[in-house]
Amino acid sequence: MNHDAFIVQPGSKISLKKDYNTAFTANFQEKEDAKLKLERDIERLAKYQDILYAQNTYALLVIFQAMDAAGKDSTIKHVMSGVNPQGCQVFSFKQPSSEELDHDYLWRSFKALPERGRIGIFNRSYYEEVLVARVHPELLEKQQLPEYVKANNIWKQRFKEINNFEKYLVDNGIIVLKFFLNVSKEEQKRRFMRRIELPEKNWKFSASDVKERGFWDKYMHVYEDAFRHTSTQWAPWYIIPADRKWFTRMAVADIICSKLKELKLKYPTVTEEHKQDILKAKDILEAEE
Repeated sequence: MNHDAFIVQPGSKISLKKDYNTAFTANFQEKEDAKLKLERDIERLAKYQDILYAQNTYALLVIFQAMDAAGKDSTIKHVMSGVNPQGCQVFSFKQPSSEELDHDYLWRSFKALPERGRIGIFNRSYYEEVLVARVHPELLEKQQLPEYVKANNIWKQRFKEINNFEKYLVDNGIIVLKFFLNVSKEEQKRRFMRRIELPEKNWKFSASDVKERGFWDKYMHVYEDAFRHTSTQWAPWYIIPADRKWFTRMAVADIICSKLKELKLKYPTVTEEHKQDILKAKDILEAEE
Protein backbone atom coordinates (compact mmCIF):
# COMPACT_ATOMS: atom_id res chain seq x y z
CA MET A 1 0.00 0.00 0.00
CA ASN A 2 1.26 3.49 -0.85
CA HIS A 3 1.86 5.45 2.36
CA ASP A 4 2.58 8.86 0.85
CA ALA A 5 -0.95 10.13 1.49
CA PHE A 6 -0.50 9.54 5.22
CA ILE A 7 2.89 11.21 5.71
CA VAL A 8 3.19 14.81 6.89
CA GLN A 9 5.98 16.35 4.86
CA PRO A 10 8.57 18.10 7.06
CA GLY A 11 7.74 21.75 7.62
CA SER A 12 4.40 21.60 5.83
CA LYS A 13 1.43 23.46 7.26
CA ILE A 14 -1.58 21.14 7.26
CA SER A 15 -5.26 21.17 8.10
CA LEU A 16 -6.52 17.92 9.61
CA LYS A 17 -10.07 18.76 8.56
CA LYS A 18 -9.33 19.81 4.98
CA ASP A 19 -6.32 17.70 4.04
CA TYR A 20 -7.13 14.35 5.68
CA ASN A 21 -10.31 12.34 5.22
CA THR A 22 -11.05 10.48 8.46
CA ALA A 23 -13.17 7.92 6.57
CA PHE A 24 -10.59 7.22 3.83
CA THR A 25 -10.13 3.50 3.06
CA ALA A 26 -7.84 3.61 -0.02
CA ASN A 27 -8.69 0.77 -2.42
CA PHE A 28 -10.35 -1.30 0.29
CA GLN A 29 -14.10 -1.11 -0.14
CA GLU A 30 -14.90 -4.26 1.79
CA LYS A 31 -14.13 -4.77 5.47
CA GLU A 32 -13.33 -8.44 4.91
CA ASP A 33 -10.62 -7.64 2.35
CA ALA A 34 -8.85 -5.40 4.85
CA LYS A 35 -9.19 -8.04 7.57
CA LEU A 36 -7.54 -10.64 5.34
CA LYS A 37 -4.63 -8.31 4.64
CA LEU A 38 -4.32 -7.55 8.33
CA GLU A 39 -4.11 -11.26 9.11
CA ARG A 40 -1.31 -11.68 6.58
CA ASP A 41 0.55 -8.67 7.98
CA ILE A 42 0.20 -9.97 11.54
CA GLU A 43 2.00 -13.11 10.38
CA ARG A 44 4.66 -11.01 8.60
CA LEU A 45 5.13 -8.86 11.68
CA ALA A 46 5.60 -11.92 13.88
CA LYS A 47 8.36 -13.16 11.57
CA TYR A 48 10.07 -9.76 11.38
CA GLN A 49 9.92 -9.41 15.15
CA ASP A 50 11.51 -12.83 15.58
CA ILE A 51 14.45 -11.83 13.36
CA LEU A 52 14.67 -8.40 15.02
CA TYR A 53 14.97 -10.12 18.40
CA ALA A 54 17.57 -12.61 17.16
CA GLN A 55 19.68 -10.00 15.38
CA ASN A 56 19.62 -7.74 18.46
CA THR A 57 20.85 -4.68 16.55
CA TYR A 58 17.81 -2.47 16.02
CA ALA A 59 14.84 -1.53 18.19
CA LEU A 60 11.51 -0.15 17.01
CA LEU A 61 9.61 2.56 18.90
CA VAL A 62 5.98 2.96 17.82
CA ILE A 63 4.16 6.06 19.10
CA PHE A 64 0.38 6.44 19.08
CA GLN A 65 -1.32 9.78 19.60
CA ALA A 66 -5.01 10.52 19.13
CA MET A 67 -8.12 12.11 20.51
CA ASP A 68 -10.16 9.98 22.92
CA ALA A 69 -12.01 7.00 21.39
CA ALA A 70 -9.90 7.03 18.22
CA GLY A 71 -8.99 3.37 18.71
CA LYS A 72 -5.42 3.36 20.04
CA ASP A 73 -5.95 0.45 22.43
CA SER A 74 -7.76 -1.76 19.93
CA THR A 75 -5.23 -0.99 17.20
CA ILE A 76 -2.35 -2.02 19.45
CA LYS A 77 -4.25 -5.15 20.53
CA HIS A 78 -5.02 -6.32 16.99
CA VAL A 79 -1.81 -5.34 15.19
CA MET A 80 0.49 -6.80 17.84
CA SER A 81 -1.63 -9.92 18.47
CA GLY A 82 0.87 -12.26 16.79
CA VAL A 83 4.06 -10.86 18.32
CA ASN A 84 6.00 -12.80 20.94
CA PRO A 85 5.39 -10.97 24.27
CA GLN A 86 9.10 -11.37 25.11
CA GLY A 87 9.97 -9.06 22.24
CA CYS A 88 7.36 -6.36 22.77
CA GLN A 89 6.58 -3.87 25.53
CA VAL A 90 3.73 -1.37 25.85
CA PHE A 91 3.72 1.76 27.99
CA SER A 92 0.70 3.98 28.56
CA PHE A 93 1.65 7.45 29.71
CA LYS A 94 -0.91 8.87 32.10
CA GLN A 95 -0.78 11.96 34.29
CA PRO A 96 2.81 12.38 35.57
CA SER A 97 3.56 11.20 39.09
CA SER A 98 5.23 13.43 41.67
CA GLU A 99 8.53 11.65 40.98
CA GLU A 100 8.19 12.23 37.24
CA LEU A 101 7.37 15.91 37.79
CA ASP A 102 10.66 16.24 39.68
CA HIS A 103 12.50 15.33 36.46
CA ASP A 104 12.59 16.79 32.96
CA TYR A 105 9.61 15.91 30.73
CA LEU A 106 11.55 13.34 28.66
CA TRP A 107 12.86 11.43 31.68
CA ARG A 108 10.07 8.87 31.94
CA SER A 109 10.25 8.25 28.19
CA PHE A 110 13.98 7.56 28.35
CA LYS A 111 13.29 4.93 31.00
CA ALA A 112 10.70 3.21 28.81
CA LEU A 113 12.68 3.00 25.56
CA PRO A 114 12.81 -0.48 23.99
CA GLU A 115 15.98 -2.53 24.22
CA ARG A 116 17.73 -3.66 21.06
CA GLY A 117 15.82 -6.48 19.42
CA ARG A 118 12.48 -5.35 20.81
CA ILE A 119 9.42 -3.37 19.76
CA GLY A 120 8.34 -0.66 22.17
CA ILE A 121 4.90 0.93 22.00
CA PHE A 122 4.03 4.27 23.56
CA ASN A 123 0.27 4.68 24.04
CA ARG A 124 0.45 8.47 24.19
CA SER A 125 3.94 9.84 24.75
CA TYR A 126 6.16 12.82 25.39
CA TYR A 127 4.10 14.59 22.73
CA GLU A 128 1.52 15.21 25.45
CA GLU A 129 3.95 17.92 26.60
CA VAL A 130 3.29 19.95 23.43
CA LEU A 131 -0.38 18.98 23.14
CA VAL A 132 -2.31 18.64 26.41
CA ALA A 133 0.07 20.97 28.22
CA ARG A 134 -0.55 23.56 25.52
CA VAL A 135 -4.33 23.26 25.65
CA HIS A 136 -4.15 23.33 29.45
CA PRO A 137 -1.20 25.65 30.23
CA GLU A 138 -1.93 25.34 33.96
CA LEU A 139 -0.22 21.94 33.74
CA LEU A 140 3.09 23.72 33.20
CA GLU A 141 2.83 25.17 36.69
CA LYS A 142 3.08 21.66 38.13
CA GLN A 143 6.36 21.05 36.28
CA GLN A 144 8.31 23.42 38.52
CA LEU A 145 10.10 25.03 35.59
CA PRO A 146 12.31 28.13 35.90
CA GLU A 147 10.47 31.27 34.82
CA TYR A 148 12.85 31.96 31.93
CA VAL A 149 12.00 28.56 30.42
CA LYS A 150 8.27 29.28 30.37
CA ALA A 151 8.80 32.78 29.03
CA ASN A 152 11.19 31.86 26.21
CA ASN A 153 8.76 30.34 23.63
CA ILE A 154 8.62 27.00 25.39
CA TRP A 155 6.71 25.21 22.60
CA LYS A 156 9.26 26.06 19.94
CA GLN A 157 12.01 24.96 22.31
CA ARG A 158 10.27 21.64 23.01
CA PHE A 159 9.76 20.95 19.30
CA LYS A 160 13.50 21.36 18.85
CA GLU A 161 14.27 19.12 21.83
CA ILE A 162 11.92 16.39 20.62
CA ASN A 163 13.41 16.45 17.11
CA ASN A 164 16.91 16.19 18.56
CA PHE A 165 15.81 13.37 20.87
CA GLU A 166 14.33 11.37 17.99
CA LYS A 167 17.37 12.00 15.80
CA TYR A 168 19.54 10.68 18.63
CA LEU A 169 17.37 7.55 18.86
CA VAL A 170 17.46 6.86 15.11
CA ASP A 171 21.22 7.47 14.98
CA ASN A 172 21.58 4.79 17.64
CA GLY A 173 19.45 2.16 15.91
CA ILE A 174 16.08 2.88 17.54
CA ILE A 175 13.67 3.40 14.64
CA VAL A 176 10.80 5.78 15.43
CA LEU A 177 7.32 5.38 13.91
CA LYS A 178 4.70 7.98 14.86
CA PHE A 179 0.97 7.48 14.23
CA PHE A 180 -1.85 9.93 14.75
CA LEU A 181 -5.21 8.14 14.58
CA ASN A 182 -7.40 10.76 12.98
CA VAL A 183 -11.01 10.31 14.10
CA SER A 184 -13.78 12.77 13.24
CA LYS A 185 -15.70 14.64 15.92
CA GLU A 186 -18.90 12.96 14.74
CA GLU A 187 -17.44 9.47 15.00
CA GLN A 188 -16.02 10.24 18.43
CA LYS A 189 -19.52 11.20 19.59
CA ARG A 190 -20.94 7.96 18.23
CA ARG A 191 -18.32 5.93 20.09
CA PHE A 192 -18.90 7.86 23.31
CA MET A 193 -22.64 7.17 23.04
CA ARG A 194 -21.93 3.49 22.52
CA ARG A 195 -19.81 3.41 25.67
CA ILE A 196 -22.67 5.03 27.58
CA GLU A 197 -25.48 2.88 26.20
CA LEU A 198 -23.79 -0.54 26.37
CA PRO A 199 -23.27 -1.73 29.99
CA GLU A 200 -20.25 -3.83 29.02
CA LYS A 201 -18.56 -0.68 27.69
CA ASN A 202 -19.42 1.65 30.59
CA TRP A 203 -16.01 1.05 32.15
CA LYS A 204 -14.34 2.68 29.15
CA PHE A 205 -16.25 5.92 29.55
CA SER A 206 -15.08 8.86 31.63
CA ALA A 207 -16.91 12.15 32.09
CA SER A 208 -13.57 13.89 31.57
CA ASP A 209 -13.60 12.61 27.97
CA VAL A 210 -16.62 14.77 27.20
CA LYS A 211 -15.02 17.71 28.96
CA GLU A 212 -11.93 17.42 26.77
CA ARG A 213 -14.17 17.20 23.71
CA GLY A 214 -15.07 20.82 24.43
CA PHE A 215 -11.49 21.75 23.53
CA TRP A 216 -11.64 19.97 20.14
CA ASP A 217 -10.71 22.98 18.01
CA LYS A 218 -7.80 23.86 20.28
CA TYR A 219 -6.53 20.31 20.09
CA MET A 220 -6.73 20.31 16.31
CA HIS A 221 -4.67 23.49 16.23
CA VAL A 222 -1.92 22.21 18.54
CA TYR A 223 -1.78 18.87 16.75
CA GLU A 224 -1.37 20.58 13.38
CA ASP A 225 1.37 22.81 14.76
CA ALA A 226 3.15 19.85 16.34
CA PHE A 227 3.04 17.88 13.08
CA ARG A 228 4.41 20.85 11.18
CA HIS A 229 7.40 21.19 13.51
CA THR A 230 8.14 17.56 14.42
CA SER A 231 7.51 15.56 11.25
CA THR A 232 11.06 14.97 10.07
CA GLN A 233 12.91 12.90 7.50
CA TRP A 234 14.12 10.58 10.26
CA ALA A 235 10.80 10.37 12.13
CA PRO A 236 7.81 11.51 10.03
CA TRP A 237 4.23 11.61 11.29
CA TYR A 238 1.64 9.30 9.73
CA ILE A 239 -1.94 10.61 9.82
CA ILE A 240 -4.09 7.45 9.80
CA PRO A 241 -7.85 7.67 9.04
CA ALA A 242 -9.63 6.32 12.14
CA ASP A 243 -13.37 6.41 11.42
CA ARG A 244 -13.16 2.83 10.14
CA LYS A 245 -11.24 0.78 12.69
CA TRP A 246 -10.72 -2.08 10.27
CA PHE A 247 -8.82 0.23 7.93
CA THR A 248 -6.86 1.88 10.77
CA ARG A 249 -5.51 -1.45 11.97
CA MET A 250 -4.66 -2.64 8.49
CA ALA A 251 -2.85 0.61 7.58
CA VAL A 252 -0.79 0.66 10.79
CA ALA A 253 0.23 -2.99 10.36
CA ASP A 254 1.22 -2.40 6.74
CA ILE A 255 3.40 0.59 7.63
CA ILE A 256 5.13 -1.24 10.50
CA CYS A 257 5.85 -4.25 8.29
CA SER A 258 7.19 -2.01 5.53
CA LYS A 259 9.52 -0.24 7.94
CA LEU A 260 10.88 -3.52 9.32
CA LYS A 261 11.33 -4.84 5.79
CA GLU A 262 13.45 -1.77 4.95
CA LEU A 263 15.90 -2.74 7.69
CA LYS A 264 16.83 -5.91 5.73
CA LEU A 265 16.87 -7.92 8.95
CA LYS A 266 18.77 -11.21 9.03
CA TYR A 267 19.25 -13.97 11.54
CA PRO A 268 22.77 -13.86 13.05
CA THR A 269 25.44 -15.66 11.06
CA VAL A 270 26.63 -18.79 12.83
CA THR A 271 30.43 -18.83 13.13
CA GLU A 272 32.48 -21.87 12.21
CA GLU A 273 33.40 -22.31 15.87
CA HIS A 274 29.72 -22.31 16.84
CA LYS A 275 28.98 -24.88 14.12
CA GLN A 276 31.62 -27.16 15.57
CA ASP A 277 30.11 -26.74 19.03
CA ILE A 278 26.72 -27.70 17.61
CA LEU A 279 28.14 -30.85 16.02
CA LYS A 280 29.84 -31.82 19.28
CA ALA A 281 26.59 -31.31 21.16
CA LYS A 282 24.79 -33.45 18.60
CA ASP A 283 27.34 -36.26 19.07
CA ILE A 284 26.88 -36.14 22.84
CA LEU A 285 23.09 -36.28 22.55
CA GLU A 286 23.19 -39.14 20.07
CA ALA A 287 25.55 -41.09 22.34
CA GLU A 288 23.06 -41.01 25.20
CA GLU A 289 21.32 -44.30 25.89
